[in-house]
Amino acid sequence: MAESSEFSKSMLDQLPIESFWDIPLYQWEGFWYRSYHLQATMALRSHFSARHDDIILTSPMKTGTTWLKALCFSIVNAAARRNKTPAAETLAKTDEDDPRRHRDPLVENHPAVYVQTLEVQVFTSNPLPDVAAMKSPRLFHTHLPYTALPDSIKTSDCKLVYIARNPKDTLVSMWHFFNKLRTPQQGPYPLEKAFELFADGVSHFGPFFDHVLQYWNQSLKAPDKVLFLKYEDLKRDPIGEVKKLASFMGKPFAHDTEVEDVVWRCSLERLKNLEVNKNGVDPWVGMHNSSFFRTGIVGDWKNTLSDEMSQRLDRLTESKLKGSGLRFEI
Repeated sequence: MAESSEFSKSMLDQLPIESFWDIPLYQWEGFWYRSYHLQATMALRSHFSARHDDIILTSPMKTGTTWLKALCFSIVNAAARRNKTPAAETLAKTDEDDPRRHRDPLVENHPAVYVQTLEVQVFTSNPLPDVAAMKSPRLFHTHLPYTALPDSIKTSDCKLVYIARNPKDTLVSMWHFFNKLRTPQQGPYPLEKAFELFADGVSHFGPFFDHVLQYWNQSLKAPDKVLFLKYEDLKRDPIGEVKKLASFMGKPFAHDTEVEDVVWRCSLERLKNLEVNKNGVDPWVGMHNSSFFRTGIVGDWKNTLSDEMSQRLDRLTESKLKGSGLRFEI
């Protein structure tokens, strides 16, 4: 199918379709999207021009995206305060650098307000925002697979930071998250159906393993351009991993107290207990901010998946990742 600046209904009708939590997903170039994600992806590919100092965060759904957004936003702004350079440019208004106020922007808004997802928030706006007018450095996020990114992101010197998570915790987190969209009368979506969809690769921006492997392989080919992080490593050694992240972004910490402050500010326990995240609502998808924070525990899948599901997913993971060199802590 030839690329267009938008997907018409007739074009959508030509694509394979599957039901995910009773939501229609369309398969385009091997991956699954909601119709408005496809529209936004076409607009992104047509109108977005990457800069050499852009930082693009990337992830499958439910692998630590919100945590990564908070960390990278805080890293860039900490460097800006230290060096008296421009803070991370966002589409949200912030007076973080106002010397009269010493505050943390994360107290006032969910991290997604400061680091917006290109195909969910930015290129779904009407009219489209003038991202070309934003000052550098720009900080964005995307759930898109690597092959769907605009060519300018792939060929420029901008940085890509990817976060992955073991598939069992990803699936369980996804199940809890999308159940928030269901009414009490509907009840939770059947876990068995959710499992089969995930195993078959049907999920937003899935298949999961194809998505992960695209970015993993790119990180091996171009380690200076693509940083591949694992959620489990961030949980195990947040100080070490955040130092590595800041250095990759070109914003290394001057003192250990700085990294400790960022890790504290962005900790799951702190973020989930901030008033804005306990009671606020995401204006783009209409979900409570609290929906984006649950336990964050590595291995929480053990409280949900059956032994048979666990063993099947183990076999599938081994098959999909065989020969790649990629391993997940289960």
